[in-house]
Amino acid sequence: MPLYLQPPSPAPVPTAEESYVENILRMNRGKIATIYMTFENNSLWNAKVFRGRVETAGRDHIIISDPETGKRYILLMVNLDYITFDEPITYIPPAYPGREEDSFA
Repeated sequence: MPLYLQPPSPAPVPTAEESYVENILRMNRGKIATIYMTFENNSLWNAKVFRGRVETAGRDHIIISDPETGKRYILLMVNLDYITFDEPITYIPPAYPGREEDSFA
């Protein structure tokens, strides 16, 4: 008896961005952020704080710029501890893709 294989169905296309750090950062482009990072096995500086304007973010990195000097930094997500903003954070909860953007202080 022949075995009929069904072709795999394509993955569903998300209707809204999922709630990942890089997506939240992209929603907050242009805002000043304070980024706290830890660098293991680094005897010179184990922890470091970066402050700058959010330019963009990807799965494994954040790009910020210093508004005073224009210097840009590419920071790796693997070193990220947490991020703070001095103004409300723009965020769309993934459970409500049709909602207006929320701001969280």
